Amino acid sequence: MNRPLLESLPSPRARPSGAPLALEGLKVVDFSHFLSGPYCTQILADFGAEVWKIEKPAGGDDFRSHKPPALGGESLGYLWTNRNKQGLCIDLYSQAGRELALKLIDQADVLVENFSTGVMQRLGLDYDSVSRRNPRLIYCSISAAGREGELGQRVGFDPIAQAESGLMALNGHPDAGPVVVGSPIIDITTGMMAGNAVLAALAARARDGQGQLVEVAMMDQAAQMVGYRPMTYVATGNEPPRVGNSSPVVVAIGMFATATGPIYLCCANERSYQRLMRDVLFRPDLCEGVYADPRTRIAHRDALRAALLEELSVRPREEWLPLMSAAGVPAGAARTVAEAMTSEDMRQRGLLTAIDHPVAGTVPNLAPPYRLSRTPVADPKAAPTLGQHTVSVLRDVLGLGSEDIQVLVRQGVLGQAEASP
Repeated sequence: MNRPLLESLPSPRARPSGAPLALEGLKVVDFSHFLSGPYCTQILADFGAEVWKIEKPAGGDDFRSHKPPALGGESLGYLWTNRNKQGLCIDLYSQAGRELALKLIDQADVLVENFSTGVMQRLGLDYDSVSRRNPRLIYCSISAAGREGELGQRVGFDPIAQAESGLMALNGHPDAGPVVVGSPIIDITTGMMAGNAVLAALAARARDGQGQLVEVAMMDQAAQMVGYRPMTYVATGNEPPRVGNSSPVVVAIGMFATATGPIYLCCANERSYQRLMRDVLFRPDLCEGVYADPRTRIAHRDALRAALLEELSVRPREEWLPLMSAAGVPAGAARTVAEAMTSEDMRQRGLLTAIDHPVAGTVPNLAPPYRLSRTPVADPKAAPTLGQHTVSVLRDVLGLGSEDIQVLVRQGVLGQAEASP
């Protein structure tokens, strides 16, 4: 962690006083762990839902153990996916723990889980069991490949989904093997899709008053992330090629070096190609003859790419990019993570801020991408420490008294939760 950068980050801009939250009053019991499930429930929490994150007393969510990187002993991965939640420690393998969970489910609007198939059934917390108690419940189950048959026994990991869906085969250069996407893109987008599905189920419940089971599988989402390539293969029988940073059908798409650093050009249509050649590079000859037609450019792509590299190498990208922007040519600096996080773009959008944490002091916060004018997202609160809100939720939501809570602590049901309300 770049401590000087963290120490220089501003606080988040506070939401307008008195503005409502989109999901205000909604209660979510979150049994999920690691990434896809917590990412889903963080979206709901950002919109104002009250999220009760249930963790096992022995270590909690496994994402807590993924460190370094860490701040104050807290995993930065865990901090990233658990903003705006209340954290509880409950031993679900104890009878008293399961009873507490059921009481929370009775009051919840949404339940989210991403355990391996069979775990929730063995705990008596499966959809059929809990929906009889709470028929309005939206029960979101995230899995690797569904819950039925042989596929239902798989465990879900992002790189495996990338590999098996064909997504990994699209990444990398033609003369090398498949490359995993550097970000856990299947976990993240599965969480996003789960959030979408939960919101759709809530909209349906608003009409008819009935809850339902919502299922989202990482395998299904990975297939979506391959984009239009599956359609291409099914329609033509042709395996999509691996093209590195280029395009198989358009020449002026790809990574190009300048005098100071690489830029990525994306002249995906004739209009932007013409602007690049005529208005930025002043090379109208690259729009004539064999270069006049997009189809014939492909046959001469090596010569055209060489000409582009020669032209772009004479100036720094700090000069090229404003010229391209003014001409309407789609281009951007190919930044490192450090360059991106310290960029003026990041500052102007207010995406990176610092928020307080009870153990780590100050931790970074990456703002969510959604902005609502009438119901702005909740002010960000750092991810909870292990069991931070156990006592307050049991007291305020379930009405347990001090003596009841102390009995549960002595029994080990609540781990190391503070016994005093």
